[in-house]
Amino acid sequence: MLTPKHPAIPASPEERHLTRLYRSLGEADRHALIAFAEFLARDERPARTPEQPREPAHVPRPEGETVVAAIRRLSRTYCMLDRGPIFHETSALMSAHVLQGREASQVIDALEALFERQYQDYLTRLQGGESTQDGPARP
Repeated sequence: MLTPKHPAIPASPEERHLTRLYRSLGEADRHALIAFAEFLARDERPARTPEQPREPAHVPRPEGETVVAAIRRLSRTYCMLDRGPIFHETSALMSAHVLQGREASQVIDALEALFERQYQDYLTRLQGGESTQDGPARP
């Protein structure tokens, strides 16, 4: 039976849920569940193989590309990157273009540098190193 080792400590919602599931099973399924739990508790699973770095699918910059099109192109090129860290800097660069009139070609150059820097950080993290986050790009 699944009862806490320390009855004075209340069972968590997950433990109560597991107990209800256990009680709803037939005898053979209970044995299978216990065997699986014991397997997980031993933690003798093979070590996770390290992720292999993915290469960017470079697409040349088209003539007269817009900033929005560049963001889409770079997002597809660097699809392996987490977009969260890139979002703030991308937004700042887009604002510099739309609100402050910064030239599209300058913004696209900065976007390409941003994505390349994030890709280098991605490679460093895969190799077990520290990220080299520089801080936001200047709009």
